This record gives sequence, C-alpha cells and structure tokens, in this order.
Amino acid sequence: MSVRRLAEQQPESFAFTPENEALCAKEIAKYPAGRQASAVLPLLWIAQRQNGGWLPKPAIEKVAEILGLPRIRVLEVATFYTMFNLAPVGKYFIQFCGTTPCVLRGAEAIKAVLQRRIGAAGQVTADGLFSWTEVECLGACCNAPMVQINEDYYEDLTPENFEALIDNLAAGRPVKKGSQIGRRTSEPLGGLTSLRGLYGVDGLSGPQTYHGPPSEGDESAAESSFAAQDEPPGEPATERLNQERRHRKGQPLDSIVDTGTRRTGVAVSQPGVKASRKAAKSESSSLQNGEASNSSEQESED
Repeated sequence: MSVRRLAEQQPESFAFTPENEALCAKEIAKYPAGRQASAVLPLLWIAQRQNGGWLPKPAIEKVAEILGLPRIRVLEVATFYTMFNLAPVGKYFIQFCGTTPCVLRGAEAIKAVLQRRIGAAGQVTADGLFSWTEVECLGACCNAPMVQINEDYYEDLTPENFEALIDNLAAGRPVKKGSQIGRRTSEPLGGLTSLRGLYGVDGLSGPQTYHGPPSEGDESAAESSFAAQDEPPGEPATERLNQERRHRKGQPLDSIVDTGTRRTGVAVSQPGVKASRKAAKSESSSLQNGEASNSSEQESED
C-alpha cells in the first residue's frame, strides 16, 4: 500500500457548522458510553464533506478533540482509508477503476481521456472543477468500464460518451447517472434472456404472486400456491420484491419445509406435512406388524 501523507498547504483552523455539529452528536449517540471512538469514521466523513471533498489536518484534530482521542489515533484512521482525501480535489472528483475487468472492457481509453482533459492523477484543473485518481475495483464489473464521480456511478463508458459527460458537468447541465447506454441494472446488453421470474428458477416466466398455504392434504394446491403472471412493463424489480414480501407477511417460517420449497417458492402448510408424516409412520407400523404375523405363522408350521 502506498504511503498517504497530508497535503503541504493546510488551513489554519476547522470548525463544524451548527448543522454538522448536530449530525456529529447524532452519530456519537449511536454508540454506548465509553465507545464513542467508534464514531470516528462517520465524523471524519462529515468533516470531509463539509470541506469540499478533502480532509485537512485541523479537521482531523477537531474530530480527535470531540471524541476525546489522541490525535495520532484519528490520523492513523484518516491516512489508512482511501475514502478520505488528504489533499484538495475538484468539485467533481473522479475515481477511475483500473482493475482487470474494466481494463478488458476498454478502461485504458477512459484513462487517456482523463489525462488529456484533466491532467495527471491528483491534479486539480485551473477552474477547480475536476480532479481524478485511479482506484481498485468499485464493484460494477458487469457494466465496465466505469468511474465514480463524487458519490455516483457512471457505467458502460466509451471515450465518446465519457467526453460528453465531462462536457455536461463542466457546463452545469444535467447528467445521467448509472449506465450511459441505457442498460437496466446489470442485465445483458440485448435485454434479459433468462432468470425472468422472481426467483429465477424452475422455468417461472414472471414474478410470482403468493396465494396462501394450500389446504391440508392438497398436494396440487401446493404446486399452484405461487402463480406466474406476466411481468408488468417497466416495473422495477425492487417493487416486485416488496409486493412479494407483503404477500408473504405473517407466514410462519416452519411452513417452508425444505430447501426445494425455498428454491421454488412453493409453500407447504405444516399441518399437511404432519399428516403426511403420520400416514407414512402408520404404513411403516402396518408393514412391521405384517412381518411379525408372518414370522409367527412360520414358527407355528415348524
């Protein structure tokens, strides 16, 4: 890991705004007495956000003072985590992902745009708008290449759409977050071809609606307790999941009896399961009694 040092030019002082002071107090209150040091990360993050995206030395010392910690302890945290910028950054701070999946999808061309439009990594443009740095995987490999600008992801980049993105940010025009080519989440470029059901298994073609547990002993109802329906156009997957959770609200956990039913989403009522087990036990007892009777008859003949 590279050595991270504080910037040479530092402000003389730092003080939280009244709003951020209240936010710091709220964060500290989340931890039990004597454990306030655990709030060091959120407080440093609040300080960085207030200071235009970077963390000066006076802010680190202020956090140490609030938490009652030695300054070196907070400095250790600030210099360890790369989420904290120790030198000034641009209004639009670009984190460029240079990990293998992005490189395989053309990240070097995106890096060339950064170097030509902004300059070397860590350099802030003269107008103060842009700076960039190279980081490790940002977790959007399916939509590579990508960058993070401030707190938002911009994916499926090409040199052309990335240049347009920079132009729009510089001009103050609205920009599109996420995929720059209209891809929905991380689906294939041509649209979904599989896993179209809510659970994505067993050939279910659409989101599944729960109709309650089947009646006792009704095996056919168990198979139809989840009915497939056509996917409403444009309905977000998260909303379908929320609808499913509302349908299932109140269902006891023991009504799902094995891995297979969890996988398919077929719920079997516990009384029906108990009845099946009782029938199997009765049949087993009958067989055992029959074997004992045959054995007795054989002994009598002997």
